[in-house]
Amino acid sequence: MTKLTSPLAASENLDDSRRRAIFLVTALGAFMGSLDLSIVNVAFPALERAFSHDPRASLAWIITGYSIIFGSLLVIAGRTADRLGARKVFFAGLLVFCVGSLFCGLAPTVGLLIGGRVVQGIGAAMMLPASLSLLLAAYPIERRSQIVALWGGIGALAVATGPSFGAALITALGWRAVFYVNVPIGVVAYLVGRRVLITTASAQRSAAPDYPGAAILSVALASLVLAISEGPSWGWSSSWVLAGFVLACALLALFIFRSSRHEQPVLDLTLFRARSFRLANAAAFLYSMGFFAMLLGNILFLTGVWHYSILDAGLAVTPGPLVVAVVSGPAGKIASKHGFRPVLLVGFATFALGVLWYVWRVRLAPHYLTLWLPGTLIVGLGIGLTFPVLSAAAVSSLERERFAVGSAVNQTARQIGGALGVALLVVLLGTPSNENAALANFHHLWLFIAAMALAAGAVSLGLGRTTRPPLDDADAHVASSHAIEEVLDGEIVVPLHRHE
Repeated sequence: MTKLTSPLAASENLDDSRRRAIFLVTALGAFMGSLDLSIVNVAFPALERAFSHDPRASLAWIITGYSIIFGSLLVIAGRTADRLGARKVFFAGLLVFCVGSLFCGLAPTVGLLIGGRVVQGIGAAMMLPASLSLLLAAYPIERRSQIVALWGGIGALAVATGPSFGAALITALGWRAVFYVNVPIGVVAYLVGRRVLITTASAQRSAAPDYPGAAILSVALASLVLAISEGPSWGWSSSWVLAGFVLACALLALFIFRSSRHEQPVLDLTLFRARSFRLANAAAFLYSMGFFAMLLGNILFLTGVWHYSILDAGLAVTPGPLVVAVVSGPAGKIASKHGFRPVLLVGFATFALGVLWYVWRVRLAPHYLTLWLPGTLIVGLGIGLTFPVLSAAAVSSLERERFAVGSAVNQTARQIGGALGVALLVVLLGTPSNENAALANFHHLWLFIAAMALAAGAVSLGLGRTTRPPLDDADAHVASSHAIEEVLDGEIVVPLHRHE
C-alpha cells in the first residue's frame, strides 16, 4: 500500500497498469451499487410467490428500505470518506454491502430480508462516493473527465442489464441468486483493491458529520412510507396511520432544524438559495416518484396480468434502459447548447406520452411488439432526455467546490421520491378481485406516473437558460474528494456553468 498525501501526488506516482486495476476495483463497486437499483424489481414477483402470506405493502419495504437508507446516508458517507480516508471507507462499505447481500440471500422471512436490504443500503452509501474519490485520486487532472465517464458507463451498464441479468439468475437459480451474486464480485474487488488502492490524506480535524441527523431523516421517511403503504389496510383515519404522519412531520421539522445549525449537515440548506438547485431537485423528487413506481409496476404488470415469466418480463423491459444509455450523452450536449428548460420539457412530455401509451393501448391480451415495445421505447427516450439534464441543472449555479455535495443531494432527492413512489404504488394497485380490476388499477398507476412527469415539467418551467462554455482543466473533473457522479438510470453528470 502506498502512503500519499494528496490526490495530485497520487496521480503522479502511479503507472498505467496500477491505474487500470484501480479503475477495475472502483468500477466493480459502482456496478454492484447500481445493479441492486434495478435487479430487485425483477425479483419482486418471485418474492411475492416465496412469501405468499406477506402482503405487498410489507414486501415493498425490500425496495423502499434500501432507497431510504441509501438516500439518507449518501451525503454524510461522502463526508466520512473525506474525514477518515476514502480507502478505509470503501473497504468498510464493500464489506457491509456484501454482508447485507449474504444476509438477504439467507433470509428465511421478509423481516430479515428487509433488514439485509437496509444493511446493503448502508454499504452502498459508503462505497459509491468513496470509490469515485479513489478513482479521481489515481488519475491526472487532464484524464479525469474521461475516466469518470467510463466509470459512470459501468453503472449505466449495470442498470441496463439488470432486468435481463436478474431474470436469468432467478430463472436458473431462484430469487436468492440476485443477492448472492454480489458476494463473488465483492471478493474480487477486495482482493484486487487491497493490493492497488492508494491512501490519501484525510481531514482528521474536520467536524464529524451529522450522524444523528441522518438517523432522524431515515426514521421520518420510514414513518411516512409506512403510513402511506398501510393506509388502505389499517384505515386512513386509524390512530396508527395518523401517528405515522404526525411523527414524520415532527421528525422532518427536527431534521431541518438540525441541518440549519450543524457544521456538517446531512442537507446543506444554503445550497437551496440557488433557484436552479431548488427547482431541479423539486423536479427530480416528483419525477422519481413516478419513475420508481414505473420500474416496479411494469414488471408486476407483465408477470401478473400478461402472465409473462420472470425471464420474459426482464427481457421485455430491457430496451428502455438501453435507449436511456444511448440518449443520455447527446441530451447533455443539446442542453449545453440550447439550455436545460427546452430539453427537460420535451423529455418530460415524451416520458408522459410513453406512459399514457400504456393507458391507451395496453389491454388484457398480450401483444408485445405492437402494444408494449413502442411505449417502452418512448419512455426510454424521455428518461434519457430528463435525468442527466436534471442532474446537471441541479449543480449548474453552484460554485465548483460544491458540485459534489450538490450532486449527492440530487441523488438523495431521487431516492426519497422513489421510496414514496413505491409506497403509492402499493396503494394504487391494491388487491384487485379479477384481471379487469387489476388492469384498471394499472391504468390508474400509469396515470399517476404521467402526472408526476408533467408536474416535474411544470416545475422545470422556472429554470432559466443555462449553457456550458468549453471546459478547462479545472472544470473537467470533480475536485472534491467526496464527489459522486450519478450512475442511476444510465447517466453521468457533467456539471454545467450558468451564464448570467
